[in-house]
Amino acid sequence: MASIKSIETLLVQLPTRREHKWTGLTEPIGRYVLVRMTDDQGRVGWGEAPALKDWGGEFGRYFGESQLIARTVIDSYLAPLLKGLELGNPVELHARMDALIKGYPYTKAAVEFAYYDLSARALGVPVTTLLGGRVRTRVPVTHSIGLIPVADAETEAGKVAAEGIKTIKIKIGVDPKRDVEIVRVVRGAVGDDVELCVDANEGYKTPGEAVTIVRQMEKYRLKYVEQPVMGIERIAEVARRIDNPVMADESAWNAHDAMQIIEQRAAQIVSIYTTKPGGLYKAMEVGAVCRAAGIICNVNGSIETGVGNLANVHLAAASPAVTLSCVIPISTPAEFLTGQIGGIYYKDDLIKEPMKVVDGAIEVPDKPGMGIDVDEKKIEKYRVRD
Repeated sequence: MASIKSIETLLVQLPTRREHKWTGLTEPIGRYVLVRMTDDQGRVGWGEAPALKDWGGEFGRYFGESQLIARTVIDSYLAPLLKGLELGNPVELHARMDALIKGYPYTKAAVEFAYYDLSARALGVPVTTLLGGRVRTRVPVTHSIGLIPVADAETEAGKVAAEGIKTIKIKIGVDPKRDVEIVRVVRGAVGDDVELCVDANEGYKTPGEAVTIVRQMEKYRLKYVEQPVMGIERIAEVARRIDNPVMADESAWNAHDAMQIIEQRAAQIVSIYTTKPGGLYKAMEVGAVCRAAGIICNVNGSIETGVGNLANVHLAAASPAVTLSCVIPISTPAEFLTGQIGGIYYKDDLIKEPMKVVDGAIEVPDKPGMGIDVDEKKIEKYRVRD
């Protein structure tokens, strides 16, 4: 079996279609770290760290990772450590990374994505095969509406629904009156056939405040309420007092967090990331814990470029626990954009082909590796030089 010859990092910045923000975010999406991994036979695998310095776990439990931090950890620690590692052994990959340096899950995930991509290409199989196989061949997409003006949200929601997207998530958690109003307006724009969910990103100060506001939204039929407050024990209090299911996001980073959520009956839904636990291998562990406890899941992320989003798609296809629509982009290069906005957050992308969408769902690529080749010319175009 081939082995790792080199690992290098690059920084890119994709142009956004519109500003996309959520409660607590202070920097733009799309400036992320790419990992290019080469084996001793010349094959290349790609990964991505959508590192954001102000995105972390509750009460400082986990911490933000900037682009500078991610590159430093990879270039100075992980790349030298992993040189010569045989492909196709993610258990050993994680054992080596975790023994050398604690934490930095987004950084480790980027390396792991490239390793899975490269290993699967070497074996001639899609990444889902290395994750245990496919549960589904299509991944339904939830379109996310950030903290934009209510009138803009109304327009965007109507267009997205007309394009065939069946679930819309609305970012809330800043102003209670605005939050209730935007849910009312978006429901009016999309009618009764589109599912709506809301995400406060820990924005409400107390469980009582969250309960009061959500109860005002209940008549607009919410599918779930995501992370209304900070803290597993505090979202548990909200969950006990409202009818809508509560989803844990910032409270759920890894399998151990999922166990605590289960123990405290804090949420009926857990949002799984490829990045928060440290990669696909550990994200599958989160899904397994949730499935054993009867908790349903979706796949969520940090609005990755196509490089990182392919990992999202493969996780959603392989994890039996992921039964909900996923809050991930529909990664599409500029030459394939024709005015659609559902799942579109950037004006261009870094993959050669668009993700194929049928009836509001991404078709899971079945070619070797992540399934869609990276466009190195686009990477050079959007590369940020030091």
